[in-house]
Amino acid sequence: MRLLIVNSNTSAYVTAKVADAARAVASPGTEIAAMNGTFGAHVIGTRTELAVAEHATVDLLAQHAGEADAVVIAVSYDVALRAAREMLDVPVVGITEAALLTACMLGGQIGVVVFGARVLPIYQELVRSYGLQHRVAGWRVVESNAPYAAGDQSEADALAVAAANQLVAQDHAEVVVLTGAVMAGVPARLQPHIDVPVLDGVSCAVRQAELLTSMRPIKPRAGSYARLPPREMSGVSEALAAQFGR
Repeated sequence: MRLLIVNSNTSAYVTAKVADAARAVASPGTEIAAMNGTFGAHVIGTRTELAVAEHATVDLLAQHAGEADAVVIAVSYDVALRAAREMLDVPVVGITEAALLTACMLGGQIGVVVFGARVLPIYQELVRSYGLQHRVAGWRVVESNAPYAAGDQSEADALAVAAANQLVAQDHAEVVVLTGAVMAGVPARLQPHIDVPVLDGVSCAVRQAELLTSMRPIKPRAGSYARLPPREMSGVSEALAAQFGR
């Protein structure tokens, strides 16, 4: 199968890290193409940047998703996830939704680690939008920018391990989710220091995208996820405008 991974920010470093982690967990025969946004924030961390990233995401998908069997949106705010599911005929998986749903199958109570206090409310709103707030036992914030650049990750790793272990000891979390596309592949090196399963969204999303593709679901012909109706569009790319009424 052909899996398109879209990173809605403009960081080539994060995109490459995501692609490497995705290929490490993908099944034999899964071809992975990864790309990042062509405009917008280098790293997304505010609501306004998210709004810009939604446009960047649907524009990328309109241009490049035609040959894909499934799509993973590799931004942990699940940018434009519902719009992408509406616009495309193939399964679209968001990395945080994938991690949360996988966590639900591994334990009763979930602990969530986020990077940066400012984005904590955004993640909490996202969890509520999925109806999973009652499965989250607790949250911990790690203040570190180290994961977003190449270099020594030992300090960030130690902070993440400490946060995860606090969730286990103090909040009785039975599985821990590390938010952020940049955490792709990180659980493998942290797991020996944490006594419950640790998940990253990219690994979960790749496997779930493979599963959904194998199930061959139809494109809805009714409801809000049916194909887009004809609509006159102005000021958007030709590829995006062509998605309406195709």
